[in-house]
Amino acid sequence: MKVTISRRAHFNAAHRLYRKDWTDEKNFLVFGKCSNPNFHGHNYELIVSVTGEIDPETGYVIDVKILKDIIKNKIEDAFDHKNLNIEVPEFKDLNPTAENIVVVIYNKIKPELKAHLDLEVILYETPRNFVSYSGN
Repeated sequence: MKVTISRRAHFNAAHRLYRKDWTDEKNFLVFGKCSNPNFHGHNYELIVSVTGEIDPETGYVIDVKILKDIIKNKIEDAFDHKNLNIEVPEFKDLNPTAENIVVVIYNKIKPELKAHLDLEVILYETPRNFVSYSGN
C-alpha cells in the first residue's frame, strides 16, 4: 500500500524573466513586467510530496522531520531572500520561470530521498499560479 506524505514550505525570492540574447524590447514583449531589469519578487509556497510503502517497523513513508530538514537545507537556505538570477548558481544560465524553478527544486531534493520513494513538487508563484513536477 502506497501513501503520500506532504510538507508545505515557503521562501521569498526575486527574479527577472529574460533572455540575455534578446533585446529589452523583445524580453518585455514575451515576459511583460516580469522582465523588469530591476527584478521583482514573489512569496513562493512549496508543497513537497513523497510517496512510498509504509515501513512496517516505523509506520512512516519518510520521517517528516527528515523531509523538513531536506527542504530547509536544500531549498529554503539556498533560495530564501535571494535574487535567483544572481545568487542561485542553477539559474546562472537558466531563466527562473516557475517551470524551471520547480524542476530545479525537484532535482535538488530527489537525490536526498531513498531510491524507492516517488517525489512530486508543487510550487505556487502566486495563490492562483502554480506548477508541479514529478520527474516526468
